[in-house]
Amino acid sequence: MFIQTETTPNPATLKFLPGQTVLDAGTADFPTADAGAQSPLARRIFAVDGVTGVFLGNDFVTVTKTDGTEWDHVKPSILGAIMEHFQSGDPAMEGEAEAAHGSNHDEADEEVVGQIKELLDTRVRPAVAQDGGDITFHGFDRGVVYLQMRGACAGCPSSTMTLKMGIENLLRHYIPEVLEVRPVGL
Repeated sequence: MFIQTETTPNPATLKFLPGQTVLDAGTADFPTADAGAQSPLARRIFAVDGVTGVFLGNDFVTVTKTDGTEWDHVKPSILGAIMEHFQSGDPAMEGEAEAAHGSNHDEADEEVVGQIKELLDTRVRPAVAQDGGDITFHGFDRGVVYLQMRGACAGCPSSTMTLKMGIENLLRHYIPEVLEVRPVGL
């Protein structure tokens, strides 16, 4: 098995591409080892010293390390953990992958919310996934869209610029009702 790695805009996060499906549907974000308890793959990766976060996508895994840890020291162990997982035949998740979050919005805004979600799914999420992350819609209230960056994008130094300059401009261009985009944290 050959696992490719790619850098992400977040220097603390690397994207690992095992060349196989990781999750059939959805994504799974594990910001802590405790959160990763339901994932045999995440448990193996969290067993590597210096790992602070694991994010599973359709065909990739992103791993976040502590600031004081060098990639040269942990990357071989992470590659080994991913390889071991795929050779074991264990599922990536015990149970279901994370379902889409519920969202907060007024029923009168249903059409606008549908347009926002469509643009996020077709234009934004594929680009964010290229960087090893994901973005989830959390709500729309009085012209403000609430989004959460996940995976490599959460905590990335350029995530605020991505939200403000990229996503906000795109949404405002296509949907006049959108005035602003704000991040939410969970």
